[in-house]
Amino acid sequence: MDQILVATVSSIGWMIGLTFLGLGIGIGILGSKVAEAVGRNPETKSDIVHSVMTILIVVAIFLLLLFAFIFLLLFYNPLTV
Repeated sequence: MDQILVATVSSIGWMIGLTFLGLGIGIGILGSKVAEAVGRNPETKSDIVHSVMTILIVVAIFLLLLFAFIFLLLFYNPLTV
């Protein structure tokens, strides 16, 4: 029983850590490409920002789904039943 809880908490830590690492790298690359695109063609700034906001909203929804899955593992772990 204790080994299952330790493995669950460890996997949750890995999930959160790798998620935020991936988000940081991805949003950094996205931001650099946005700055590059706006620098090349400034009149399309509103279209580019609109597209980026749509992408960031989708990423935020996936992040909320990850947290829902994490709380599911913390409070209703099917392996401990």
